[in-house]
Amino acid sequence: MSPPLPLFSDAQQPAPVALKVRQPSASGFALSLMTDGYVSSHAFLEALSVQKRHGGHIPDILLSRNGISAAALLEAQARHWAAPLVDPMRQRPDRDLIDAIGAAECLRAGLLPIGREAGRVQVATAHPDRFAQHRRALEHALGPVEMVLAPASAILSATIASEGFRLAALAEMRSPLAESCRDWGGGSGRMFPVVMALLLLAFWMQPSVIAAILLGWALLTLLAVTLLRVAAAFAALRTQPPSPPPPAIARLPRVSIMIALFQEQDIAPRLIRRLDKIDYPRDLLDVLILIEDEDRMTREALAKTILPPWIRVVTVPPGSIKTKPRALNFGLDLCRGSLIGIYDAEDAPEPQQLRKMVAHFYRSGPEVACLQGVLDFYNPRTNWLSRCFTMEYAVWFRLLLPGLQRLGLAFPLGGTTLFFRRSALEALGGWDAHNVTEDADLGIRLARHGYRAELLDSVTEEEANCRALPWVRQRSRWLKGYMMTWGVHMQNPALLWRQLGPWKFWGFQILFLSTVSQFLLAPILWSFWLIPMGLPHPVTSVFSQTAFLALMALFILTEVVNITLTLIALRKTRHGLNWLWALSLHFYFPLGALASYKAAWEMVCKPFYWDKTSHGHFDAPPLGKADSKASGQR
Repeated sequence: MSPPLPLFSDAQQPAPVALKVRQPSASGFALSLMTDGYVSSHAFLEALSVQKRHGGHIPDILLSRNGISAAALLEAQARHWAAPLVDPMRQRPDRDLIDAIGAAECLRAGLLPIGREAGRVQVATAHPDRFAQHRRALEHALGPVEMVLAPASAILSATIASEGFRLAALAEMRSPLAESCRDWGGGSGRMFPVVMALLLLAFWMQPSVIAAILLGWALLTLLAVTLLRVAAAFAALRTQPPSPPPPAIARLPRVSIMIALFQEQDIAPRLIRRLDKIDYPRDLLDVLILIEDEDRMTREALAKTILPPWIRVVTVPPGSIKTKPRALNFGLDLCRGSLIGIYDAEDAPEPQQLRKMVAHFYRSGPEVACLQGVLDFYNPRTNWLSRCFTMEYAVWFRLLLPGLQRLGLAFPLGGTTLFFRRSALEALGGWDAHNVTEDADLGIRLARHGYRAELLDSVTEEEANCRALPWVRQRSRWLKGYMMTWGVHMQNPALLWRQLGPWKFWGFQILFLSTVSQFLLAPILWSFWLIPMGLPHPVTSVFSQTAFLALMALFILTEVVNITLTLIALRKTRHGLNWLWALSLHFYFPLGALASYKAAWEMVCKPFYWDKTSHGHFDAPPLGKADSKASGQR
């Protein structure tokens, strides 16, 4: 059997080849929709007006604006192209024919070989006007072909039913092995428990020596993290030239948005309302809601929700793992846009976000492969934990990330409000399906291959995780991902050094290794509270007075830096939280230490376990007056 051949994407179309069936122009078919009575003249003229403003296909515009139903459009296509209608769920597709093309290519092109009929292979499509783009590749792989029509949803369901196992395996293995943690249990991951065991053994045999080494490392990483935070803050606050005006874009690109849901009972209606506020042409907006095959809860919730035609629900077939990046890898082949965005279930993006994103990519070079939006919370005053989380996010997204970008360092991405050039994302092999912080890992992989990520000046509000145990579980997943990401990329330090360069290499060490070390070794630093309480501490008999004063100065400097950065960052938000809350952060971060021990344990026992965060407990406040009063509330 010949190997699968790639079909042509919209960006790489061969010269159209005339079909043997009648092949009218796209405009001719669009006009026939009105003349044959499928759409009203008003809807047709409105669609023409939309097309004139930003391009697109008339049928897509009509569908997105409810000018025609999907069933009526399919009927009109079958009549106009004289193509038979088939039900691919009843006619079991020939797997050998699918293999000749490749299941992933079938998903990407929206095509499905059904079987042979009268010496020709029937290939189902929902877009007959684009069939000619693929005909040459299809005939090279399959021989003579005949176009038949079927609903896009039926083609997708039949492909997954036939090739679900293989598609799931492809989604899990998409990223390169050398940059994936999927061999953690049998390869590099074996060293982690060995190192932990040796460390415990050494501490038992030489407790004072090991304690001194751990204290020295804790102080060194504390100094490194503090200096990086100061440098990033100064870089972020440095005066920058004014941003250029938004470029005039003659033709807006199609944007695909993927949202992975799992066990979400009542988030769907709110999610739809928030997405509906996005100001972007609906015929150019392609939203995929990804749900797991076994997730009946979310499927039932979505079944009760009326979805607009620009939103598709995609069921991800079962596999050996169940993670968000695996679902994203599966959905990537189904995306129709040249730009790919990622949102979370509880996100409320600002309406102009996609237009800002398109403009940013338009004025950037191809090396800018990713844009990270600013994340904030819509429930900052729920309780003390939500206030602390809000302050932490303010420092990270308003000061540190902009500073890291201006310093030219590679930085970990957030898991939502991410936008990619599709070509770069596919060149990297998508996401590492086994990494529980696929976003942080992808930020480093982008830098390793010469790409850049930049900050997008647009805010997405989401729900602050403000219950103690769920917060610890969420943070343990993040820290486990940081540990795993550092371990994977440090399998070959020399190669990483060559790819990143010295500056980004050491930045990577501070951002990942030093951050994890600070959480794990936090109790050693907390022990110095014994001294002001008048209790004995081992270092008082070992350190000289000068060394002890330097140690105290480092602790004071760290606290001053953290509080100062928090106060500066809070002024860049609209929340108006009382500055006194910043003083309580000292009691917030110990929860992170608890999460780090859970993360270290899971690194040994269940490295790929995805500790899911539940959403929808604290919804967004009403728009309007509540927002305007927020700045005056304390």
